[in-house]
Amino acid sequence: TQAQLRERLARDFKVDFTCPITTGIFVRIAAEAAEEDLTAGKQEVTPYWRVIKTDGGLNQKFPGGAQAQAVRLREEGHRIQPAQGKKPPRVIDFQKSLQQL
Repeated sequence: TQAQLRERLARDFKVDFTCPITTGIFVRIAAEAAEEDLTAGKQEVTPYWRVIKTDGGLNQKFPGGAQAQAVRLREEGHRIQPAQGKKPPRVIDFQKSLQQL
């Protein structure tokens, strides 16, 4: 999750916390760079689509929006709960797949 990324960055750089807004901006930049690499024909890119929100929500600011992220996650075997009102789609039981950073 983005929270896990922030916690890891804080630990690595021996600081109390990191800015969620700045972290979100740089995760989006990494996502856009990965999409450019895919367009250029690269096979291995940063799997940005695996970064979700703390509640399992998908990121509407990623390239292609939450729907494109949902497609990639489904391809990897994850189940996605459809968007509900203004809430974006969510990964079902995402806790089972979380990686320790």
